[in-house]
Amino acid sequence: MRFVMAIVAGLGLAASTPAQEPAGRWTDPSPHTVRFVTVARGVTLELLDWGGTGRPVLLLAGSGHTAHVFDDFAPKLTSCCHVYGLTRRGYGRSSRPSSGYEDQQLADDVLRAIEQAGLERPVLVGHSMAGGEMTTLARQHSDRLGGLVYLDAIGDLEDDPMADAEWVRLQRQLPAGLLPQPACDAIDRTSFEAYRRTSACQRGFAFPEAELREMFEDRGGRVGPSRSAGWVHQAIGEGQVFRRDYASVRVPVLALMNGAETTEALLSASGYLPTSDAERATIDRFVARSQVIVGRAIGKLTRHVPDARIVYLPLAGHYLFLTREADVLREIRAFVAGLSTGAP
Repeated sequence: MRFVMAIVAGLGLAASTPAQEPAGRWTDPSPHTVRFVTVARGVTLELLDWGGTGRPVLLLAGSGHTAHVFDDFAPKLTSCCHVYGLTRRGYGRSSRPSSGYEDQQLADDVLRAIEQAGLERPVLVGHSMAGGEMTTLARQHSDRLGGLVYLDAIGDLEDDPMADAEWVRLQRQLPAGLLPQPACDAIDRTSFEAYRRTSACQRGFAFPEAELREMFEDRGGRVGPSRSAGWVHQAIGEGQVFRRDYASVRVPVLALMNGAETTEALLSASGYLPTSDAERATIDRFVARSQVIVGRAIGKLTRHVPDARIVYLPLAGHYLFLTREADVLREIRAFVAGLSTGAP
């Protein structure tokens, strides 16, 4: 969720082909194959397949990203699952039609991809805005799914923290030492490897190079302008559901959250010691206000899925599957293992 981001935001399968560029060009090292599924007339979506054994898991990226954002993460799940990743319409090598970016259509696209790929009750693992598609699909077709894993993805437009004046005010008052900014070199765009390395310092994590190549144009080896069409991002934003509704979701749920449930958890994760009672009180108020906002989102989920497992990962940031990879892998493996043994 964007919530505590500041604490640290036709019908068939095409032939399977290796994920690679023409001879002599850069080759994606991630061990997946690439195929395309037709989800509507004239609309095909890129489907990555990392292989593996066990229950199928379908990874869904956040807005602005492709399935290649999971290139480093996905292979580490193949010991427990058969892992796939889907790039939604409008991005990467998926089709970019002029319409169809509302939440319902995006959810229908996922269902159609599941059908075309022949996935039997997959577990959907979605980051950020993918939580909307997952929720809509599960509400309407729980019988087609094995479970849901939300990666900082249960927030909705109703509970955007940046719209909460008190949260914003308290966030600005947090001591600088709580989240010290690293000393980083300027972003180097002379090559994708250089961009990946220098941007990782500022972000606190590195995107897979294949994802960067989907995000930016290659200008003779240099990192060029963004490939994303602004109108697609706007259309997706306008098509999001304002208030998340989990009614009729009848599958097990795991929600991994960026944020801290208590001040103690936040301070423990950061290693920061408040320098005064007043500073500690500011942190307390900020965590309490964050919990009001987060609590509303969790309440919407647990009202209909009372057994949902909620896991907080303090200071993980929004891309917690990249910053806290080991924790996220552990939780997903345990969740899938519970499904296979019949645990709730």
